[in-house]
Amino acid sequence: MMAALQVTPFDPCCFSNRNSVLPYKSVVSCYRKKRGLGNVNLHYVSRMSHNCWMVFASQGKRLDYMNCKCQQAESAGGVTADIGCMPVHQNLNAPETIIDNVNKVFSKSIEEESWNLLRQSIVYYCGNPVGTIAANDPSSSSILNYDQVFIRDFIPSGIAFLLKGEYDIVRNFILHTLQLQSWEKTMDCHSPGQGLMPASFKVRTIPLEGDDSATEDVLDPDFGESAIGRVAPVDSGLWWIILLRAYGKSSGDLSVQERVDVQTGIRMILKLCLADGFDMFPTLLVTDGSCMIDRRMGIHGHPLEIQALFYSALICAREMLAPEDGSADLIRALNNRLVALSFHIREYYWIDMKKLNEIYRYKTEEYSYDAVNKFNIYPDQIAPWLVEFMPNRGGYLIGNLQPAHMDFRFFSLGNLWSIVSSLATFDQSHAILDLIEAKWPELVADMPFKICYPALEGQEWRIITGSDPKNTPWSYHNGGSWPTLLWQLTVACIKMNRPEIAEKAVKLAERRISEDKWPEYYDTKQARFIGKQAQLFQTWSIAGYLVAKLLLANPNAAKILINEEDSELVNALSCMISANPRRKRGRKGYKQSFIV
Repeated sequence: MMAALQVTPFDPCCFSNRNSVLPYKSVVSCYRKKRGLGNVNLHYVSRMSHNCWMVFASQGKRLDYMNCKCQQAESAGGVTADIGCMPVHQNLNAPETIIDNVNKVFSKSIEEESWNLLRQSIVYYCGNPVGTIAANDPSSSSILNYDQVFIRDFIPSGIAFLLKGEYDIVRNFILHTLQLQSWEKTMDCHSPGQGLMPASFKVRTIPLEGDDSATEDVLDPDFGESAIGRVAPVDSGLWWIILLRAYGKSSGDLSVQERVDVQTGIRMILKLCLADGFDMFPTLLVTDGSCMIDRRMGIHGHPLEIQALFYSALICAREMLAPEDGSADLIRALNNRLVALSFHIREYYWIDMKKLNEIYRYKTEEYSYDAVNKFNIYPDQIAPWLVEFMPNRGGYLIGNLQPAHMDFRFFSLGNLWSIVSSLATFDQSHAILDLIEAKWPELVADMPFKICYPALEGQEWRIITGSDPKNTPWSYHNGGSWPTLLWQLTVACIKMNRPEIAEKAVKLAERRISEDKWPEYYDTKQARFIGKQAQLFQTWSIAGYLVAKLLLANPNAAKILINEEDSELVNALSCMISANPRRKRGRKGYKQSFIV
């Protein structure tokens, strides 16, 4: 019989058998803590007395085995893993069993390391946890604004704490960022809409006015006025609403979302997003760099990521809004926008081999209400890479749609969150996952997950990015691989009952992400290099992995993030599809409404 696998407790930060120093750095308002983890060597030793299969670990790789002859080895470094031996002739299946068991130990150790790192990134305000910094890289000489709490970056951290049952930090984050929403925000004498949420904030300790011997903590928000490129964060308010709903569903504490100030905050965000403008489309019109891709990458207009988050936030807000006399018009506008937005995305953003062939045969310059090529898309926009990339089975939502322009790039976050929010139909959601499986070497390769595919190269890169040295081909936002996307992939796969896709991606990440010190992103087509300017110990890389592991262990918990398709919304969509386009033209001021 094979001996039982026994592993003594060890420091997870050092599991990969390397010297490491992981300094503890927290921004604490009323007190500061510092602590360090010393250099620790970890050695794996097995006591053996005969011909046996020996399990060994190599740095950052999955555990493997080999046949060896050994008598006895002494424990070293104070940390040992005592793995029982099994004669080769007794059980031929035992080596695989040993590997499986030790790989589980390896995975567990990475989880423990990531929890330690996540807790070290916590920021305190007046003694209470209020968020996590973007990165805690001791090797970086220039921290820029990575020492701040970013709204979008904190989302996976917040979800991880919710899944762990630690609700206080998420509650504090929600309420303190809400306070910042009402702050005056001005750049060059111009102020944006009232409902805008900050991109990030920093806790600063300053001398107390009138008493130089005492200090106080203040929150210093950035609404984009000091960000690179001075871009307002459109996605911050949308993520805030999504996290607020997740907090209520996870904790059972609905008192937060029922507070008057929180209800006011939700309404301010909705009014900002639903305001009338010049646009003919129901999609949200934004500038370049207003979401996770926060640099110039040619996504200005109606990028899919913003539309998926917008749709999800509308669904979540409708669920949380308290009925009031003054909210009827807002809810009516919200419902009408949901119907129009879902129809627009499902109908015009969707592409598969059948739709691609249809576009290939488009006629142009059509002038009529019932034109087939409504946006005057020229077939020559179909690039050679797209013909090769599109599988026979599968499809995806394109990155952007404007008059005479379809951005055919695959944007991962937008497609994954379209599944989570039910912006994509049931069949479209499965088709997106089919495409991910079919194009695994392109979208995942050595590290999940490509932020977009393909990269802009050559003259196209020079024109669209402005020759951005950070967004060179297959780097950063331009085709780089971002481990944080693991958690969105996992939620999407769980929703569609296909968790094996996420499990495969997580196992792939575990092979090297800890050894690589949790980078922000990876470069090259195959994601083989750590990003040339990537911060190490990036918090949302750590939290994204943690959320993926927690949800795969308890898939039912994903419900706090998932929006199921609304049957009444589907009925309203059917009415829109069957309606004659000519009937939509009528008297000024008349607008057909769909009450959901």
